[in-house]
Amino acid sequence: MFQAPSVFQRAPLPPATRESTRESEPRHEQTLTATAPRPATEPGAPGAAAPASAAARKRDPYFDNVKYLAIVLVAVAHAWEPVMDGSRATRALYMIVYTFHMPAFILISGYFSRSFDMTPSKVKRLITGVAVPYVLFETAYSLFKRYADDSPDMAISLLDPFFLTWFLIALFIWRVTTPIWRTLRHPLPVALAIAVLASVSPDIGDDLDLQRVLQFLPFFVLGLLLKPEHFQLVRRREVRLLSVPLFAGALLFAYWIAPRMQLGWLYRANSAQEMDAPWWSGAVMTLAMFGCALALTIGFLAWVPGRARWFTVLGAGTICGYLLHGFLIKGAEYAGLFDRYTWLSDPVGLVVVSLAAAVAVTLMCTPLVGRALKWATEPDMTWAFRKDPAKR
Repeated sequence: MFQAPSVFQRAPLPPATRESTRESEPRHEQTLTATAPRPATEPGAPGAAAPASAAARKRDPYFDNVKYLAIVLVAVAHAWEPVMDGSRATRALYMIVYTFHMPAFILISGYFSRSFDMTPSKVKRLITGVAVPYVLFETAYSLFKRYADDSPDMAISLLDPFFLTWFLIALFIWRVTTPIWRTLRHPLPVALAIAVLASVSPDIGDDLDLQRVLQFLPFFVLGLLLKPEHFQLVRRREVRLLSVPLFAGALLFAYWIAPRMQLGWLYRANSAQEMDAPWWSGAVMTLAMFGCALALTIGFLAWVPGRARWFTVLGAGTICGYLLHGFLIKGAEYAGLFDRYTWLSDPVGLVVVSLAAAVAVTLMCTPLVGRALKWATEPDMTWAFRKDPAKR
């Protein structure tokens, strides 16, 4: 049976360290997954300005479609992890999805953060829509691990994001620094330089998952630089046609390289040295992965429908889908579901796992779930803030 090497976690630390009490598992992204924040022109979006007209309140169905399809890819890829080791083809598909699904989410997040500044109203929305959900779900996932997996020593650490909560703290940091990137003359080269330096800096450590924050930073900065006309160019027929051979070639290449490439390069959670690679490979892989991710993201965005579809309304609820689907995946792992039913690693089982993940995350994105979870994803915290002097 095919078994490829992988790096799903940071380099091992000496016994009895903080990391030894946390789970040895892939250091992910996902949730799109994040999931991507709601557009800054929409009511209630983290860091959004209050809409001035009905036109400003209108959602663009294209971006809701992007977010929904991306969160489905996030959930499906997460579901593949426990069952893909015996399948080279599944590993190749996983590598393709992981190359672009979080970059696409982060790019869209940057695009809708263009108007963010440090005005009181936007800072309040950033706190209630990003910081507070991070604290709540970091705590919830840690407690879930402690009791569902019988891990009484599992610590609750707001400095060491657990599983998929890293995206929320990353989004908080990226958005707070938005005014800096909007001020620089050449922000993207600067962001790429920072990502390269992070990839060769093994001493950054786990705090706030800064490796991911810095290595994914260029995609957020690129989103800040984009304009609506750029998305119009991406959605042209010529780009859609070119994306077909692009994805076909990428799949063939991924199938060839699957047994040879460490998955840690896709997660961007480690430096090159932590993956037992020469330091200079961090710089090379950072730039190469940025180019590959950008090309596949363009191909993905080209095929997203621009008109309203049955799933368009679900795009507004991707934050719930992102934050909730992890409980389903981890719950199945803690219960030993994938170990007990080994047929899930077979082709039929992989299809079942994929469909189950897609259906589950779709249900989690529905408006009903969004309303039920609003207390955690968009809490009303007017009691916690001072009144704006301008409104007194």
